[in-house]
Amino acid sequence: MTGPGLLLNAAGRADVETAIARIAELAEPDPLRRAAWARRELPGELWRPAVEQWELRQRARVKFGAAADDLWFTQAGLEQASRPEVADHRARRFHAAGAGTVLDLCCGLGGDVLAFARNGLGVTAVERDPLTAALATANTGVAVVTGDAEDADRSAAGSVFIDPARRTARGRTFDPAAFSPAFDFVLSVLADSRLAAAKLSPGLDHALIPADAEAEWVSYGGQVKEAVLWSAGFAESPGRDRIGRRATLLPSGAQLSDQDASTDRLGGIGPFLFEPDGAVIRAGLVQQAAAAVGGWRIDEQLAYLSGNDPAAVPFVRGFAVLDVLPFSVKRLRDELRRREVGTVEIKKRGVDVDPARLRRELKPSGPNQLTVLLARLGTGPASRRVAVLAEPV
Repeated sequence: MTGPGLLLNAAGRADVETAIARIAELAEPDPLRRAAWARRELPGELWRPAVEQWELRQRARVKFGAAADDLWFTQAGLEQASRPEVADHRARRFHAAGAGTVLDLCCGLGGDVLAFARNGLGVTAVERDPLTAALATANTGVAVVTGDAEDADRSAAGSVFIDPARRTARGRTFDPAAFSPAFDFVLSVLADSRLAAAKLSPGLDHALIPADAEAEWVSYGGQVKEAVLWSAGFAESPGRDRIGRRATLLPSGAQLSDQDASTDRLGGIGPFLFEPDGAVIRAGLVQQAAAAVGGWRIDEQLAYLSGNDPAAVPFVRGFAVLDVLPFSVKRLRDELRRREVGTVEIKKRGVDVDPARLRRELKPSGPNQLTVLLARLGTGPASRRVAVLAEPV
């Protein structure tokens, strides 16, 4: 057996692991030279999978830390895998809902299987691709079933988790009909199972959320990672209004939902400006965030908030406003030069500019730092573009 086929069995993986160890000892930073050395020094059937696995493990360290060195990856599987902290968050919710076992219908490389196991749940796992299933078995110690999710017997499952593939031969897809399994099957899993969850991309269209399901957007370290649809069985408690949309911020665990207080208040730019976390924005909870900071939205179309006090809430990043200028490159460049700003962070809402290009045009120079938040206020001919000069709170 040659190439990727070596990874299908334990003996082949052991040989590849030995070759990976030799590559690691080489400490050659240039990928082309590293591949050339491996092709020259390693057996013909080993060098390519060894180089690929070594490179995938280096990239996987961003998600998995040092644990990546003991895991097996594919390109697509690594891209779709959740960070362990995010997977643990989901697994804890399954455990809290009383699920003793989970049927993982699209287990991929097994990251969620490991999370379920860490949180005291038994797991049955299914994966369509034979190579991915073999690697998941090696990664988790669970005998992953090779087969289609649609053919799996869900009748005896205590709970179900599904993470449909959102990539085609042409790359990532945002068309639910192109998911594998298709989105209609995902919806049937949520409808037929008391406890079920589906991991989807953070760009989930709100119109696709079933009426009796909850949609949760999860961010980690300020970056939105995923949206999850939870079946009706995950209702918080009897007698409480059902949550339709929720934002969860990790690693803090802070949460905001459509059942929290909100405000429709609009106003100008006050002493402080706030940018909600991306999960809050994707979940459509900007008005709830405005209430949390005791402030208001500066425009109906923008996710910038303002207030009179430096609110200490986890859902937003706050800035102390120093000045508000009509936006023009020349005026902003002159102002940054006057303030001796050499390091500038550029953020924007509703303004069509390329921050990297704008930074070059501004030619910042000096010992000071500043944040520039660009915003378009209003619509139509009466709209205006402003540049808010601010310092992070």
